[in-house]
Amino acid sequence: MIQILNICLIISACVYVLIVLYLRKGWSKLPYFTSQSQPSKKVSILVAARNEEENIGRTIECILQQDYPQDLLELIVVDDHSTDRTAEIVRSYAGQGVKLLQLRVGDKLNSYKKYAITKAIDAASGEIIVTTDADCRMGPKWVKTVMQYFEEHDSYLVSSPVIYSEEKSFFEELQTLEFLYLIGLGAAGIGNGNPTTCNGANLAYRRDVFFEMGGFKGIDNLASGDDELFLHKVAEKYAHKIGFCKSRDAVVFTDAKPDLASFISQRKRWASKSTKYKDKKVVALGVAIWLFNLALIGSLVTFFVLLSQLNWLLLTSFVLKIVVELCFMIPVLRFAQRTELLKYLPFLSVIHTFYLVYIGVAGNTGKYNWKGRKVH
Repeated sequence: MIQILNICLIISACVYVLIVLYLRKGWSKLPYFTSQSQPSKKVSILVAARNEEENIGRTIECILQQDYPQDLLELIVVDDHSTDRTAEIVRSYAGQGVKLLQLRVGDKLNSYKKYAITKAIDAASGEIIVTTDADCRMGPKWVKTVMQYFEEHDSYLVSSPVIYSEEKSFFEELQTLEFLYLIGLGAAGIGNGNPTTCNGANLAYRRDVFFEMGGFKGIDNLASGDDELFLHKVAEKYAHKIGFCKSRDAVVFTDAKPDLASFISQRKRWASKSTKYKDKKVVALGVAIWLFNLALIGSLVTFFVLLSQLNWLLLTSFVLKIVVELCFMIPVLRFAQRTELLKYLPFLSVIHTFYLVYIGVAGNTGKYNWKGRKVH
C-alpha cells in the first residue's frame, strides 16, 4: 500500500512540476504591453451590482474618470434586486450619463449575474463590452489600455489583471498571494495558446462575438461562470483571438474576503464551474493538480498514522512543490509589484494542499451562498 502511494506521489509530483514549468513558459511568452495609439471603438462598461451601497459610488467615480473619449464610453449598472441604497446611488449619477437597469425577476433564477449581463448587453451600444464588479477600483488609463490592446491585436476577447489590494490582515495578504497565482495561471494559459481561466472583474469582448456564441446559453444553469465558461465558449472557435493585457495600467483592484467563511463560499462558487468544462485539456490539468495534492495528503496521513521513519519522498515532493511555485510566482509578483508576499509562499504552499483538495470536492457537491442567495 505504501509503495503504491509512493509511486503515485512520484508520478504526480513530476507531472505537477512539468505543468507549472509549462505555465511559467506561458507567462514569459506574454510581453509587457505598451502603446501610444488612440483607440477608436465605442465601449460599454457593464457592472452587475447587488447590495453594494458601500462600494458602487467609488467604482462609478473611477470609471467616470477614465482617460477615454466620453462619446465612446458608456456605463451601464444593473441593480440585481438590491435591498439597500445601491440603486439610489447609481441613479444620482444619471446626470453624468450613467445608465441604471433594475432586474424584476424575483426568486426564479440560478444565475442572476449572467441574466444581468445579458440584459445590459442587449441595452448596450458599444462595439466592445467590458465587465467589472461593483467593488473594484481602476486607474484612469484602464479602459484606454485595454482598448489599445484590443484594437492592436484585433482580439475577440481580452482578459486583464485583477489584484487584491488594501489588505487589512495576514489572512487577506495570503489571499492576495493565492489570487495572484490564479491570475498568473489564467494569463499563462493564454500565453501558451490554451485559454483556461479569466476573471469577470476585468474582461472585455466583442458584442457581436457574444451573440455569435449564443451568449450564456448552455452555461446559464450555473450561478457562476459568466467569465470562465464564456471564455471556453469563445476558445472553442477563436482561441487565437484571445489575449491577455499584461500592463499595470490595465489592472483592476478589488478586495480580499474578510473572513474564512466568505472566502470558502467564494472559492466553492469558483470551483463549481469545473463540472461544466468541455475542453478535456482543461479538465485534465485540474485533475492532475488535484491528484498531486491528494497524494501529498495521503502520504502525510500515512506517515503520521504509521509513525514510520521520515518519508524523504514526501519531504522532497513538498520541497519541489514550493520551489516550482516560487519559480512561477516570482515574475507574477514582480508584475503585480507585490514581491514582499514571497515570504509567505512556503506556508501557503503547504496549507494550499489541504485547501485545494477540500474545495475540489466541496465546490462540486453542494450549494453555497452568494450575495445572500443559496445557489449551486
